[in-house]
Amino acid sequence: MNYEAEYQKKLTSADEAVKVVKSGDWVDYGWCVGTAEELDIALAKRTDELSDVKVRGGILFHEPAIFAREDAGEHFCWNSWHMSGVERKLVGKGVGYYNPLRYSELPRWYRENTGPVDVAMFQVAPMDKHGYFNFGPSASHMMAMCEQAKYIIVEVNENMPRCLGGWESEIHISQVDAIVEGANKPLGELGAGGAPTDVDRAVAELVVKEIPDGACLQLGIGGMPNTIGAMIAESDLKDLGVHTEMYVDAFVDIAKAGKITGARKSIDRGRQAYAFGAGTKKMYDYIDDNPALMSVPVDYTNDARTIAKIDNFISINNAVDVDLYGQVNAESAGTKQISGAGGQMDFVMGAYLSKGGKSFICLSSTFKSKDGTLNSRIRPTLANGSTVTDTRPQVMYIVTEYGLVNLKGTSTWQRAEKLISVAHPDFRDELAKEAEKMGIWRASNKR
Repeated sequence: MNYEAEYQKKLTSADEAVKVVKSGDWVDYGWCVGTAEELDIALAKRTDELSDVKVRGGILFHEPAIFAREDAGEHFCWNSWHMSGVERKLVGKGVGYYNPLRYSELPRWYRENTGPVDVAMFQVAPMDKHGYFNFGPSASHMMAMCEQAKYIIVEVNENMPRCLGGWESEIHISQVDAIVEGANKPLGELGAGGAPTDVDRAVAELVVKEIPDGACLQLGIGGMPNTIGAMIAESDLKDLGVHTEMYVDAFVDIAKAGKITGARKSIDRGRQAYAFGAGTKKMYDYIDDNPALMSVPVDYTNDARTIAKIDNFISINNAVDVDLYGQVNAESAGTKQISGAGGQMDFVMGAYLSKGGKSFICLSSTFKSKDGTLNSRIRPTLANGSTVTDTRPQVMYIVTEYGLVNLKGTSTWQRAEKLISVAHPDFRDELAKEAEKMGIWRASNKR
């Protein structure tokens, strides 16, 4: 096959390419930084011609053009595999919904054709000399999705890094139906937030003390994991490895500090394995054509059986709140969906199966509501409608700025006592009274 000739044959405009979309179709927009851009704008122009188009994707950086109009919900519906702040707004507008699923299950879900993929459109790196378009930092579930798609449109972005090292990280031109050359916009960026707070630093200090040389790291999204990453970069730790769902800026800092070698990994030795990445340009430049990294599907990175093969696996994630039973909510505020299940449950389970492995759920002890009221993140029970992301038998370490406690194997009264000990002091007496009412507090416990 003459790849260049095939490229020119399939090359078309965004407006022409999206004519394939019909009312009632399921359209996949890709994932995170690979989300369709020019194709989205072109599809928005067809709004009046279309109805009931269901669009799938996840971790948006900006609101898709198809939802700009006030009547967008009559034409399009967003279905999110994992929610960003943008998607929370779509849900609030009544045009978006969350798809609850363990992230690791996505490739299987697509391959078993549980749902249709009428059209797939997403951003890719420019075609290489062998005719492949790289998915960039989004191997994730993309190939499984493409295998089920009836029609595939790729949108080429010269700014998309070429992410190497694994499998199912690219699609061949022979599998593509149409090619659109995009506007080469910079990739969406996801920073670490503001400067670390005193709470972030206090939690980070507690966690970093628990990490041994040669450990393999998984970091979740957010300021607290990034603060932990920064502290690891400044530590004396050595020969660390990476096996993570999401590749974030903190890993770049740790690697450039010489802490990551992967030399002690029992699998994928010397490689930093990840399913997708989102960060700043610093990170995108680092992962581009970098043979130290390994872009692989999420059913590999997040499989607890894979994680279990890696000794001293360290999983670090966030939570919204935790109740006195040890149930962790990391994705909703009552009935309001704010994030997603992602891979947290997989990594919590996998880390415990790892020889010497540890999982840490990190959170500040309190938060302030809009009226300035101080609220405890450690609660008697989760708020009505809140999601249980990690069930109580799975949880290992819970960390706040007031301490670190291991709940594994503890009875209900022990875990209540431990959790109260790391709650904000202003709420401990109240929590103890509630624990007693719930029958999980012994007379011998301290009050």
